[in-house]
Amino acid sequence: MAPTTLALTLTALLPGALLPAPPAAPPLAIEHSTFTLDNGLAVIVHPDPRLPLVTVSLDYRVGSADEPAGRTGFAHLFEHLMFMGTAAVPRGRFDALMEAEGAWNNAWTSSDRTHYFEVGPSHTLPLLLWLEADRMLGLGPAIDQEKLDLQRDVVRNERRQNIENTPYGRVWLDLPAMLYPPGDPYHHSPIGSHADLQAATVDDVKRFFATWYAPDNASLVVAGDVDPKRVEALVRRYFGAIPRGPARPARPDARAPGPPAARERTVTDRVDQARVIFAWQSPAQYAEGDAALDVLATALAGGKSSRLHEALVYGDAVARDVYAAQWSGRIGSQFVVWATARDGISAEALQARLEEALTAAIAAVDEDDVRRARARITRAFVEGIESVRDRATTLNGYWSALGRADYADADLARYLAIDGAAAKAAAARILRPGHRAVLRVVPAGEGDR
Repeated sequence: MAPTTLALTLTALLPGALLPAPPAAPPLAIEHSTFTLDNGLAVIVHPDPRLPLVTVSLDYRVGSADEPAGRTGFAHLFEHLMFMGTAAVPRGRFDALMEAEGAWNNAWTSSDRTHYFEVGPSHTLPLLLWLEADRMLGLGPAIDQEKLDLQRDVVRNERRQNIENTPYGRVWLDLPAMLYPPGDPYHHSPIGSHADLQAATVDDVKRFFATWYAPDNASLVVAGDVDPKRVEALVRRYFGAIPRGPARPARPDARAPGPPAARERTVTDRVDQARVIFAWQSPAQYAEGDAALDVLATALAGGKSSRLHEALVYGDAVARDVYAAQWSGRIGSQFVVWATARDGISAEALQARLEEALTAAIAAVDEDDVRRARARITRAFVEGIESVRDRATTLNGYWSALGRADYADADLARYLAIDGAAAKAAAARILRPGHRAVLRVVPAGEGDR
């Protein structure tokens, strides 16, 4: 494949991209090769020798959607437990070994996957691969009560700090529960519940690790200043002897959007102004309608010249901000619109005006709005793969979702193919009043109802 063409940002965003003819998809391929070990580990190698840096990116296909009933928060808990040490690399040594060589690492968890990555000078590649292989093989047996208690407390404190004590943070708990019924994979947030985390036992945690954290449920990207042949030799050396995992529960397939579990709710929070959120279940990532709703959201609220900003922030001046987005997921997605009230504007008044403005904005979206949205998405897409680390994450995301890494061209092309008619058709099909959840967050003292 041809190497990534980052110069397309200039071509795609010049004024000509806003002419009436729909822009053709520019070439956008991330050079890579792939191979699979006998134990099922998929490996993607992306060479880029321009800087003496390497990125190791490891995805496990497990997220909060895969957690058993009564054990929510396990995927995110493991994001923390994975740094607690093994017999070969005791607690604290994982970071120390890397940092001594100028490398660093991080991780994140979503509903659908857990992602670990390391970035370091080129010479650290063997170390980074060995560390990841060691914890894939050795972390489970090393989990004990002390490690579980420590990281359980860290996660519970993170929930308090980032959600319970953050303005509007409870939206991340309430909205999934409104959109999806109990028992649905997306009913709960990746952060989990205090009760479930507190009830977790060492045996529960070891069982979860043994089920999901295995080479046949993972994909590894090695990117940067690397030689593909050396990468393959190192990967086979460090990961090749790790056994496959056991049979694991079937993961739900992508599904058609449906009505919410709860239509309306008002909750209190320690905030100064009300916020009104409209949300719908929407098509899964890469499914028909996903790209169209992304484009629509950008046309509605992407930038200060967007239609909802013009109507609510500048026109009526009832909102201090507006937001719209398609939150794409593997099983299904959510289309979310919200506005935050200015001083003196009640939640009820804001909701009425948001509903009116949203209906009018969708009806008024034209080809100029969509062209501007496509240009913003193109810019964001290219900016999102400028660094080697971002390219590694992108390749791993494609592999985790689609079982292929060569999707960058097709991914951008699906956005550039959207016109005004497609955006409106997706809105008419998905954003139906009867399928909408409305969450109002009001200042403390106005009561839950």
